[in-house]
Amino acid sequence: MISKKIEEAINAQINAELWSAYLYLSMSAYCQDNGYKGMANWFEVQFKEEQDHAMILFKYLVSRGGKVVLAPIDAVETNWASPLAAYEDTYAHEQKVTALINNLYSIAVKEDDYATQSMLKWFIDEQVEEEDNAQEIIGSLKMIKDNGYGLYMLDKELAARVYVQAAPLAVTAE
Repeated sequence: MISKKIEEAINAQINAELWSAYLYLSMSAYCQDNGYKGMANWFEVQFKEEQDHAMILFKYLVSRGGKVVLAPIDAVETNWASPLAAYEDTYAHEQKVTALINNLYSIAVKEDDYATQSMLKWFIDEQVEEEDNAQEIIGSLKMIKDNGYGLYMLDKELAARVYVQAAPLAVTAE
């Protein structure tokens, strides 16, 4: 049985992951509206990944005898000054999510909940990747500046991103 403190913290993280998904869907819409279909695709994949993160936590909580309590999702931003501004917000947001995951891990340590610590290690590694991806795109956008051809090429590159279901959700044949 999972502790009440861990249960509440995981429920808060489920809400944070769903809010993240909602944010990235909004960023996808912004990019779509401004003709950046490749960037819109990148954010749509991000949206799906955040939904996966929420489901990993959801399924874990249920498997440990906890109760999932879904809270309302707060409104998100719907407009950015530029693609660079959207990706800078992405990076800042991922840093916040990293802090939330680290805090959740700290709670699991204090509660001597080794199973939750083990599950959260995947999220810790995932956050390193999330921050790195955002920083890489920010670097490209800063280098490109207002060069139309550069933006076109980066947009085409980001259009190639494909969704891959998160490993903890992947079903293996037995």
